[in-house]
Amino acid sequence: MKKSRKVVSSGLVALLAAATLAACGDAPEEETTGSEGGSSEAASDFLPCIVSDAGGFDDKSFNQLGFEGAEQAAEELGAELKAVESNSENDYTSNLESLVGEGCDVIVTVGFALASATKESAEANPDIEYVLIDDSADGGEDGQTFDGKADVENIKPLLYNTAEAAFLAGYAAADYTKTGKVGTYGGMPFPTVTIFMDGFKQGAEYYAEENGKDVEVVGWDGKNGSFTGGFEANEAATSTAKQILDQDVDVILPVGGPIYQGAITAIEDSGKDIAMIGVDADLYETDPSTQDYVMTSILKGMKVSTYEAVLAAGNDEFDFEPYVGTLENEGVGIAPFHNFEDKVSPELAGQLEEVKAGIIDGSIEVTSYLG
Repeated sequence: MKKSRKVVSSGLVALLAAATLAACGDAPEEETTGSEGGSSEAASDFLPCIVSDAGGFDDKSFNQLGFEGAEQAAEELGAELKAVESNSENDYTSNLESLVGEGCDVIVTVGFALASATKESAEANPDIEYVLIDDSADGGEDGQTFDGKADVENIKPLLYNTAEAAFLAGYAAADYTKTGKVGTYGGMPFPTVTIFMDGFKQGAEYYAEENGKDVEVVGWDGKNGSFTGGFEANEAATSTAKQILDQDVDVILPVGGPIYQGAITAIEDSGKDIAMIGVDADLYETDPSTQDYVMTSILKGMKVSTYEAVLAAGNDEFDFEPYVGTLENEGVGIAPFHNFEDKVSPELAGQLEEVKAGIIDGSIEVTSYLG
């Protein structure tokens, strides 16, 4: 039986309009509570919960965005948010078991790596609502292809066709490069990582074809590429970035949360004028130390979509239809050029608007595992 829920205030529309894609605020502690006294009504006994992947909630990326969305919903509902961080993949199952034992009404799991543990937990606990970020929870008939629904009925997938936004970033990188070489590398070859690399490659190649410029994409050929083997800001992240930059690359896209820190180290060590592209959140805003290097970022609307899912659960309005963020519904996008505004060509912004319109109306094809 569901617990009683507090009805959300009429300020929701204004709140959503003010919500931004970029993450902000301090990194959370392991367990965080919602607003204490921001409402005149008694706190709800609805219990929203969230578990991170190994990147942790202070990754300046998708874990942090997911946390902030869930926290925002909890505050709006007058509820407490229970947040648990995973230190490694070995923690996923035990962390989910602990949240089930706490009596969570909805559990948000952040990241493709948590998909298997989430499915097992959801199947064993059909009365709990699950929100799985960045995995379709199905695999289709072939075990890999998204077919538009989750195999486990009490999981709502939140997905993002970041290939569309990455296409714009690849186009911009191809316009910006002086060496004719742009590069990318990822943490692990998950579909939610390679979808960025696919769009980036397609966008750079589209620019080259349309503008008659020779542009080579280093680090991803559409099937194989460069990966660090994890999502930590470690020596592997730095050495992988260095291997990419050593091939005369002057724009680099690291895909995998904190691994961008390795790219920053490699850029600083190179002594060259190299631009970096962030992922998930606007890295210029979430990590100001990157501002001299970040040309733009490929955005995923994780904060808003997580917020909406948890809020719906708290108001007994939850549905299990997969959410897919696109350029058209503003679930994905690219950040401003910030400090690179005067470095990119004056025509680039207008060209990107035209390319975006073409992607939305289907005249420019972008392929990914999401369609």
